[in-house]
Amino acid sequence: MKKRVALVLGSGGARGYAHIGVIEEIERRGYEIACVAGCSMGAVVGGIYAAGKLDEYRNWIESLDYLDVLRLVDVSFRLGAIRGEKVFGQIRKIVGELNIEDLRIPYTAVATDLTNQQEIWFQEGCLHQAMRASAAIPSLFTPVIQGNRMLVDGGILNPLPIVPVVSSHCDLIIAVNLNSTNQKQYQLPVIERPAAFKMRFNSLLSSLGSHLPFRRRQAEALLQLEQETLKPAAAILPNPWLADAAAPDAQQPAAAPEKDGAPSSATGSIILDNVGPASLLDLINQSFEVMQTSLAQYKIAGYPPDILINVPKRVCRFFEFYKAPELIALGRLIASDTLDNYERERR
Repeated sequence: MKKRVALVLGSGGARGYAHIGVIEEIERRGYEIACVAGCSMGAVVGGIYAAGKLDEYRNWIESLDYLDVLRLVDVSFRLGAIRGEKVFGQIRKIVGELNIEDLRIPYTAVATDLTNQQEIWFQEGCLHQAMRASAAIPSLFTPVIQGNRMLVDGGILNPLPIVPVVSSHCDLIIAVNLNSTNQKQYQLPVIERPAAFKMRFNSLLSSLGSHLPFRRRQAEALLQLEQETLKPAAAILPNPWLADAAAPDAQQPAAAPEKDGAPSSATGSIILDNVGPASLLDLINQSFEVMQTSLAQYKIAGYPPDILINVPKRVCRFFEFYKAPELIALGRLIASDTLDNYERERR
């Protein structure tokens, strides 16, 4: 008899594509996924799976190259860098118009209500709206307004929503954590992309970061702080958005002599060597990821799943959504190793 699985899919931006590989490996081994709860990209992948359209979704995202991803970016300058209408419009075409109560298995999407400062569980109503609200990553996608509520990514309060499936009476709870820091043995598979497309994609993301809709006074304060503290080191600060596209033999300016163990410039200011974000968008998302990593550990400690599949957060940046093939393959590999260990211990 198949073991029934309650599947929990965590948040983690583009790393959420790894959920697809995990689901494929779970089903390949004969487990039955009886219910699913998800947050952010976990809610998107989980909702599409519950609707029975995961194969179509995978075929679509794996067909996207850099230029295709660029075409899906509908830039916004209000409460988020991207409106998300093109991306979620395509998801709507794949899934269709469905209510959560009509799905083949129970489903929960977790979002955050900023107005009332509370966690929201979508367990009925429009599937599309639930996925869109749960995946409204702050600074990247614009929020969803529902009545008097402003809904954003559920990862703000619950990046790994285990509680919704605790009462499911399944044989196993399998949780997929996309914010692991201790999986050093795993590397993202290498799949080559055209260099020209890659540079154009990275340049667009960098420009989005410089147009985030902060209040003017906040922006002016940040600019003044940047000019005062970073200008001495500006000549040697690398741009991580374009690091992959840079020539391997590019010349880097030599560091100034160290004093008391800290490298410094000719003016005496500390030199920042490849640390920190390259833009405001990068800054916000790195901060968001630090918060999610900590919160996920609390959720795991409070409600330990039977099987925890850890995907390292270092494998890609939060918004590298063009790496679907690599991340799906990585998710399948990590799930296979984790389930091997679990099954070996139960023999």
